[in-house]
Amino acid sequence: MSEPGFTTQTVHFGHRADTTHGAVHAAIHPSTEYTYRDAHELAAVFQNRQKGYTYARTGTPTTAALEAQVNTMERGIGTLAFATGMAALNAVFFALLRQGDHLVASKYIFGNTNSLLMTLESFGVELTLVDATDVAQVQAALRSNTRMVFVETIANPGTQVADLKAIGDLCQAHKLVYVVDSTLSSPYLRPSRDFGASLVVNSLSKHIGGHGNALGGAVTQTGLYDWADFPHIYAQYRKDDSHTWGLLQIKKKGLRDMGGTLSSDIAHRLAVGAETLGLRMDRICSNALALAQFLETQPLVERVQYPGLASHPQHQRATDFFGPHYGGLLGVVLKPEVDVFACLNRLQVAALATHLGDNRTLILPAAHTIYYEMGPERRALMGIPDGFLRISVGIEDPSDLLQDFASALANG
Repeated sequence: MSEPGFTTQTVHFGHRADTTHGAVHAAIHPSTEYTYRDAHELAAVFQNRQKGYTYARTGTPTTAALEAQVNTMERGIGTLAFATGMAALNAVFFALLRQGDHLVASKYIFGNTNSLLMTLESFGVELTLVDATDVAQVQAALRSNTRMVFVETIANPGTQVADLKAIGDLCQAHKLVYVVDSTLSSPYLRPSRDFGASLVVNSLSKHIGGHGNALGGAVTQTGLYDWADFPHIYAQYRKDDSHTWGLLQIKKKGLRDMGGTLSSDIAHRLAVGAETLGLRMDRICSNALALAQFLETQPLVERVQYPGLASHPQHQRATDFFGPHYGGLLGVVLKPEVDVFACLNRLQVAALATHLGDNRTLILPAAHTIYYEMGPERRALMGIPDGFLRISVGIEDPSDLLQDFASALANG
């Protein structure tokens, strides 16, 4: 038999990986500590000479099962699970970067990620924000002390599509760590290994979990980066295959030391949600395209930002990278005369809430909520005016969605 498809592999992952009692899902292991009959084995696990579990802060058999599931999706060589996507990003940045290092990042990124980068600056990491849709801007920003480049596959909330493959080639040529946040595309649209990513970050709370009932994050190591070229790997982690050193340091200095631990109960919930990722993404992407095309015709809408539209600046790139799917996020700018809050309050199907990648369509006024704290100057840099709506499209019946937005926009 040829290699099974994405959904077949995901649905059957649990009982193929763990056949205990024939269960179709990996067991939930709530234990905080794990005992050994031989003290030599306990020491060997602590010293990374033997696989095993010591204390739940660094993982359990249940979180390991989820990590293996995500790792298969991303075609990586190792994955770590965290309590949230932000915990995963924190672990990457703070475990690998040092004072005086230089980080190049896309200026089109999630608001909380933007806040995290500002915190990094306060710790002495130099930061340059660039338009990552143009690899030339990334290249122009590189310095002798540049250690890392960070982008999102599809930007939140503006839906800009970074020049992912070209940036990957650039990072490889300069031996830079290339971190790609794959949350908005998910591994279903395309594993970020294909773009040359060194590390792939996913917020498991979003599309992979999918049901709005669990927080989680993951970091996947692709094996494409040789950490022997990275100056900040601690001596005790420089053992065995150098392509694995980075994730080991993130586990020890990020997960263990910072404590952003995912519980076994939540890991189980995320693993079950992940089984239907492909089915949900098919419906989400189909609904998103239909809604984007409809909103683009509405007289009170100034513009619609969605990679599936021919009007999107990176439409052809998005088609090359992800087609025929373009994700579930829309950026919609209403005309200045529209009362944004009155319009939102008329919606009956779409829920007024933060979050994305959910089964439900979720909408909020971005400038007044999740991007309010960064201030007008930073919002202007990211292209988020006061009339900007972030819409995360769900799996509802498409006719209901279109009718809902038509009614909300009918009275201005």
